[in-house]
Amino acid sequence: MSNVSSTKILREKKRLSLMLKIVIQVSAMNLKSRLDLTEIFCDVDDFYQSFEQYCRPIPQLTAIAGEKRCRSRMSLSEVMTIVIAFHGSGYKTFKEFYTLQVQPHWKKAFPSLVSYNRFIELMPWSMMLLCCFLQTRKGEVTGISFIDSTPIEVCCPSRSRSHKVFEGLVGWGKNSVGWHYGFKLHLIINDKGELLAFKLTPGNTDDRKPVPDMTQDIIGKLFGDRGYISIELFEKLYEQGLQLITRHKRNMKQKLVKLMDKILLRKRSLIETVNDQLKNISQIEHSRHRSVWNFMVNLFAGLIAYTYLPQKPSLDLEPKGLPALPPALF
Repeated sequence: MSNVSSTKILREKKRLSLMLKIVIQVSAMNLKSRLDLTEIFCDVDDFYQSFEQYCRPIPQLTAIAGEKRCRSRMSLSEVMTIVIAFHGSGYKTFKEFYTLQVQPHWKKAFPSLVSYNRFIELMPWSMMLLCCFLQTRKGEVTGISFIDSTPIEVCCPSRSRSHKVFEGLVGWGKNSVGWHYGFKLHLIINDKGELLAFKLTPGNTDDRKPVPDMTQDIIGKLFGDRGYISIELFEKLYEQGLQLITRHKRNMKQKLVKLMDKILLRKRSLIETVNDQLKNISQIEHSRHRSVWNFMVNLFAGLIAYTYLPQKPSLDLEPKGLPALPPALF
C-alpha cells in the first residue's frame, strides 16, 4: 500500500509541476487563448490514465492487422492537449501553431516535444481517445433542446471530381446557401449552448434520418426547422418522451401552439450561432485534410475545445425573482 500511495503522490507532484510550467509560460507569452490550458490538461490526463488502465488491450481504430502499437517519448495525453489547444489559439493552420507557438515557447511545459512531422504521425493515434473523451464533455438535459445540421465541406465544389481523400465517404448536399460537397454535422444542444449529441453523415443524408439515434437519452421538447417535419418521426420521438416542435409550412393546416413554444421557436437561432462558432472559432472545417484520421481528430478536438469555452451562447432562462407566470404560457 505504501508503494501505491507514494506512486500516486509522485504522479500528482509531476502533474502539478507541469501545470505550473504551463501557467508560467502562457502568462509570460501573453497568449490570447480562449481556453484554460491547465484545466484541459488535468481533465485529459486523468481520462488518459483511466483509459490506459482499462483499455490497453483494445486495438486502436487506426491500427492495421499485425502492426505494432505506436510508441513515442511523447504521451498521448500531451498530444491531445496540444491538439485541443490549437482550436482556441486563434491560429488558422496547425503548422503555424505548432512551429511558431508550441516548439519555441512550450518546450519547458512539454519536454518530450517531437518534430512537426512526427507529431502529425502521432495525431491519428489520439482519435479514439478524443472520441471517448468527447462523450464525457456532454451537457445536461434541461428539457429544452435544439437540433440542426451544418455542412462540413472537404473541398471547393468545383474540385469535387478530382478529390480523392474522402472518396466514397462524402456526398453532395444542398441548403439555403447553396450546394456543398462533403459531410453533414448534426448537432443537438440545450438552452445553455452545451452539446448533447452529435453525428457525422455524408452531405446527402436526410436531416431526419439520424434523429432517433441521437435522441435516445433526451427528454422534454426538441425544437427544429422545417426540415424535420415528419409525422412518423414526431410519433416515434413522442413515445420516447420527447416532443418535436417545428414551424409549419405554408401549405399545412395551422395548429394551436403554446405561447412559450412559439417564443422558443424564435430562439432557434441559438444553435446556428453554435454552428458559426464551431466553424470560425474552433475551426472544425477546412479543405487542407490529407487523411481521414486527421480529419476526425480535427473534428473531435474542435468540439472538445468548444465545450471548454468560458462563455457559450445561451438563452439565460434562470429565474430572476419574477412573479409566477400564468400556466397558459407553458
